[in-house]
Amino acid sequence: MATDKQPLPEVVSSEQWKTALDQLLVKEKELTRARDALNAERRKLPMVKVAKHYTLQGENGAASLLDLFEGRRQLIVYHFM
Repeated sequence: MATDKQPLPEVVSSEQWKTALDQLLVKEKELTRARDALNAERRKLPMVKVAKHYTLQGENGAASLLDLFEGRRQLIVYHFM
């Protein structure tokens, strides 16, 4: 009977496990640095001025996009489709 299960990893000594873990941590740190650099590039992307006038309906009735900022510099919008 064929099985879809992956074979279990090899059983090794504590020292071998620690060596393997240390090697994996080096790769994880490289990935984290690369992701941080990519995120920094994303934050440096140029902005686009919103020229269209949007009117949105909220808890307090109609509001412009600018009204939603309520004096803050940033606004996070989640859009679910």
